[in-house]
Amino acid sequence: MREIRFRSDVTVELVRASAQDADVLFAARVSTKGEQSLEDVQGDPGRSRGLINYLMRDRHGSPFEHNSMTFFVQAPIFVFREFMRHRVGYCLAGDSVITLQDKSGGLRRTTLESLYQRWHHGVEDAVPYRRGSGVTWHPGAGKWMAQARVAGEQKYLGLFTSEEAACDAVAEFRDAHPAVRRRRLASVRRNHVRCFDEETLRPQRALILDVMQSGEKDLIALVTVTGRRLRCSVDHAVLTPEGWRKAGELEPGDMVMASGRQPMPQDVLVPPSLRRGIGVWTSMQRQRLIAETDRCYLCGGVYSRDELVLDHVIPVAADLSKALDVENLKPACLPCHRVKTNSEQSLARRGGSVSAAVPEEIVQVSPDGREMTYDLSVAGPWHNFLANGIVVHNSYNEESGRYRELQPVFYVPGPQRKLVQQGKPGQYVFVDGSVEQHDLVSSEVRDVCTRAYEAYQRLLSAGVAREVARMVLPVTIFSSMYVTLNARSMMSFLSLRTKREDSTFPSFPQREIEMVAERMEEEWARLMPLTHAAFDANGRVAP
Repeated sequence: MREIRFRSDVTVELVRASAQDADVLFAARVSTKGEQSLEDVQGDPGRSRGLINYLMRDRHGSPFEHNSMTFFVQAPIFVFREFMRHRVGYCLAGDSVITLQDKSGGLRRTTLESLYQRWHHGVEDAVPYRRGSGVTWHPGAGKWMAQARVAGEQKYLGLFTSEEAACDAVAEFRDAHPAVRRRRLASVRRNHVRCFDEETLRPQRALILDVMQSGEKDLIALVTVTGRRLRCSVDHAVLTPEGWRKAGELEPGDMVMASGRQPMPQDVLVPPSLRRGIGVWTSMQRQRLIAETDRCYLCGGVYSRDELVLDHVIPVAADLSKALDVENLKPACLPCHRVKTNSEQSLARRGGSVSAAVPEEIVQVSPDGREMTYDLSVAGPWHNFLANGIVVHNSYNEESGRYRELQPVFYVPGPQRKLVQQGKPGQYVFVDGSVEQHDLVSSEVRDVCTRAYEAYQRLLSAGVAREVARMVLPVTIFSSMYVTLNARSMMSFLSLRTKREDSTFPSFPQREIEMVAERMEEEWARLMPLTHAAFDANGRVAP
């Protein structure tokens, strides 16, 4: 049994940074000074301080995004749940094509910039014109007057000798100026991306948690032998046959994992006895999974239950692990089922191929300008997605208890941790606890964590998978994470996760996330003292 350790502190280390006050000044002055902005920032420090303070006060945010800081953080897992709201990490160009996947396995594609716009600002759709032809009789002129509303204003189209001609003019105008509106549809936030199991390299599906705009960044372009082209920041993680690597580390001749097809072995036919067993189990699910009147997921036709069977969306011959997965069963009409089954079996007999992530050689790596960048965060267990057909990592990168055995290090509150809450929700304060309360918290946390880790070890020793065994562990167990921020996202994080009485919008963070925030703020203040001072002076509000 491993020795169980308890800690009342956190670890925050700055592992890499490209951040200084001059970065803000370059970005702010380039619009008026061009290349001279590089020379101009070497002048009067007072002018530099004044410009940064002006940008902060008037909320000009983009100049604060041209920098980067990466921290290594060790803290209890419940701290990282607070962190997830602030992650800003790897960056892709806005024209990167993302592959979305629906429940039935259907694929569609969209650009990352378009997905960001729909996610945060809504979608455009046609607005039906209100009733009425837009044509009225003008007694003074003795003619028919045509009008149409566009962008909230009435547009005069002219006078016509006949009502028919006036109606034609209105119709022509409306065709040329379709009315649109923006709507924020909940369905946009239920999108899933195609991702890949990093062990089997077979395609999977993951829910999009967030779509982020990460500021303007310098980009490089990776071009593969098949013509795929990925434009991203140098620190974006790309999947290779050897594991995850930074894009900036890759060179021509290196391999990346891309969407493709993998040969199926010749012996993939399911043995007859096993197929019969799967068929019996599948038949037992009919009453539960097929309604009295239901729709064939292949052709869309509506049939009675007697005319439908349950079909394996991912064929049994392609992935035997999906054979007894109810999520893989959909109603199909008899003709569609027969055609699909025949094609699957003939494919298996030939060997055929299946979708998979396959190695693809890089033939060119080159700088590719500077522009606004974006990224996704997707749900686990596979934190990756396809960008222009290449497998890339999402921006949130925490140690995974699915892939490695978690270490027996747990958080226990120290004697300075306030324990007692007074007041009602929204107006409460925390005050010190008694010695007896601290002793009780410490003993109970230590006892629970010790017993939980012993149970975790027993499950692992019995051969239970790590991803199942970890379910018995409390959120006080320590985990590790890399987090990358720019100054603007740092300020957003600090405004919510530190408590300062002089803040414009006071925050009341949990003490443990505040401990992490305080360590990060110390490093940031050292790197960018003028920007940090302006943040403090302007109420600790992110621009």
